[in-house]
Amino acid sequence: MEKQDNNSQAKLPMKDILALERTRIAYERTMMAWARTATSFITFGFAIYKFFEIETKGVDIGPRIIGTREFAIVLIAIGLVTLLVGKIEHGRDLRALAKYYPGMPVSGTRLIAAMTAVFGAVLLVVVMLRG
Repeated sequence: MEKQDNNSQAKLPMKDILALERTRIAYERTMMAWARTATSFITFGFAIYKFFEIETKGVDIGPRIIGTREFAIVLIAIGLVTLLVGKIEHGRDLRALAKYYPGMPVSGTRLIAAMTAVFGAVLLVVVMLRG
C-alpha cells in the first residue's frame, strides 16, 4: 500500500498554486480595505467629537436634533459594524478558498482587524462616558 501524501498542494500544477495565492492575497487586500474604511469612520467620529468639545466649551449652542456627541457615537458604531461585516466576509472567503488551497498561510489581517476593533471600542466607550 502506497503512503498518501498529505500535501495536496504539491499535486497541483504551479500555475494553479500561484492562482490560489493571488486569490488569497486579493482577499487580504480586501480585508485591509475594510479595516481602512472602519478606521476612517472611527477616527472621523472621534475627531468631530473632540473638535466640537473644544470649540463649544462654555458656549450655549441651543436646541439640536442631534448633537455632536451622538453623531460621533453613530460614526464610531458604523466603523465597528463595517469592520465586523468585513471580518465575516473575509472569513467566509478564506474558508471557501481553503477547500482548494491546503496549507494556506495564516492571515495577518486578522490581527489588524482585531486591533482596529479594540481601538474603536475604546473610543466608543470614551465618547459614551464623557457625556
